[in-house]
Amino acid sequence: MIDIHDLHHTYERPGADPVEALRGVSLALDDGEFVAIVGANGSGKTTLARHLNALLLPTRGRVRVAGLDTANPATWPAIRAQVAMVFQRPEDQIVATTVDDDVAFGPENLGLPTDEIEGRVRWALETVGMWDLRHQPPHLLSAGQQQRVAIAGALAMHPRCLVLDEATAMLDPAGRRKVLALLGRLHAEGLTIVLITHWMREAALADRVVALGEGRVAYDGPPRPFFGDADRLAGLGLEPPPLTALAAGLARCWPGFPADLLTLDELAEAIAPRLPRVAAPAKTRPNPPPSTDQPIVAVRDLRHIYLAGTPLAAVALDGVGLEVRAGEVVALLGPTGSGKSTLLQHVAGLLRPSAGQVLVAGRDVNDPATDRRFLREQVGMLFQRSEEQLFEAYVGDDVAFGPWQLGLDREAVRERVSWAMKMAGLPFLAYKDRFTQSLSGGEQRKAALAGVLALRPRVLLLDEPTAGLDPQARRVLLATLRHLNQQEGVTLVIATHAMEDVAALAHRAYVLNRGQIVAAGPPRQLFQEPDRLTALGLEVPEVTALMHRLRAADALTVEEAIGILCGESGTT
Repeated sequence: MIDIHDLHHTYERPGADPVEALRGVSLALDDGEFVAIVGANGSGKTTLARHLNALLLPTRGRVRVAGLDTANPATWPAIRAQVAMVFQRPEDQIVATTVDDDVAFGPENLGLPTDEIEGRVRWALETVGMWDLRHQPPHLLSAGQQQRVAIAGALAMHPRCLVLDEATAMLDPAGRRKVLALLGRLHAEGLTIVLITHWMREAALADRVVALGEGRVAYDGPPRPFFGDADRLAGLGLEPPPLTALAAGLARCWPGFPADLLTLDELAEAIAPRLPRVAAPAKTRPNPPPSTDQPIVAVRDLRHIYLAGTPLAAVALDGVGLEVRAGEVVALLGPTGSGKSTLLQHVAGLLRPSAGQVLVAGRDVNDPATDRRFLREQVGMLFQRSEEQLFEAYVGDDVAFGPWQLGLDREAVRERVSWAMKMAGLPFLAYKDRFTQSLSGGEQRKAALAGVLALRPRVLLLDEPTAGLDPQARRVLLATLRHLNQQEGVTLVIATHAMEDVAALAHRAYVLNRGQIVAAGPPRQLFQEPDRLTALGLEVPEVTALMHRLRAADALTVEEAIGILCGESGTT
């Protein structure tokens, strides 16, 4: 299907050294294969993907699709009819003013009959669960909903090969499950699937894993030996799926236990004979001490309607109320479109409510008498695509912008910028004079975080902060957030679909559905109802799901599960 020989790709950058993204990649992808491509941010995954349907051309080497050379412009229409691509950023490929028109765009350009186009559009939108929103403008959809539209547009082309570049990154768990089930079905029907992902448990579903490191192929083979090699994974900035990490931990206390298991069913079958049919008491992570002070954030009966008074009016929040106390880490959970991002933007004072009230440090955010500078010193927000918050040419200038607006003197600004860049993982002297647009995607996110931290906010709002990050970058970010909360006293409110992040960080969580809060409590309590969360389009961490299956003690993390299971078996 696709033959890649000695592929090199270099990005030229005016005023900066060129970047060699691919350095001699050679691969053959056969018809009907399911291949996962993994690697750290900046390893060359997206560059490779864009060579598969001639969106990029080789600097050196050759790419052939069904025998057609991508270097020949005359072959491009035929190549792109056979290889459809879903980008990391769905807005890059959404072109029409309504969802159904956008999905119809590709089939229309193939010159298909109207009945055929309509049938393809309906099938594709029903497949990704977006048929009911077919008349909506795409720019009013959430990021996850936009991603589903982009997938539908690719499917409507009926390609031979589907390439997905982090296409599940912004989806809620239900959407991700649906897309993965769809890929499994399409693969079974003979479609070639190329899945680029940072979710190692997604990669474990593939027949074959290709790992890139610094623009070269570092591994090409079946997933089981790859994810069973912890040293190799660490060297590539990756990590095993949670269940494989659990299997490896159990192998250290249970001689002969297989360390390379990948799925929940495999682990449950291997563990069950070793456990007594009793449950040990659950280990708990303490919540922050209760505070008698008023909440630092209070939301009361909040309602927001987009395009109110028009035929496209949509209720995003409907009577939401919640409280966040100083020093807490609070997670906002819910399916795509449930209102999480809208709620965060209200707390940041970026949207005005249709009804209700938002109080920060006791002041009404929308009261004209509330000083905007006061609000900016209290609340900082990192957006879903935080790299889009960068606007200055140099990193140091971008991070310094907020402190300058506060009227601080030069020495105070420099001190804040240095501290914020250190917190974000960008050493001041090494990065202050770097061009913001020359940074990798992960570095741009760090720079955006530093720009928010430089304001020294008491409350930090984060919208899907780990989406699209490789495992190593995710670990670093979670460690940074933990330090900010525990050592610097910053209150965190995090909207996320990543349940493992919730288990690792959050003291409490609120679950939203259709603009209303439907559940609240500590994660350990919420995760005791996996069926309810599944019905809401969510999930529990894989480790927690396994412990429920085994009827063993409750565990939220791999480390907790290892301690409990080794203890239950009577082995240390």
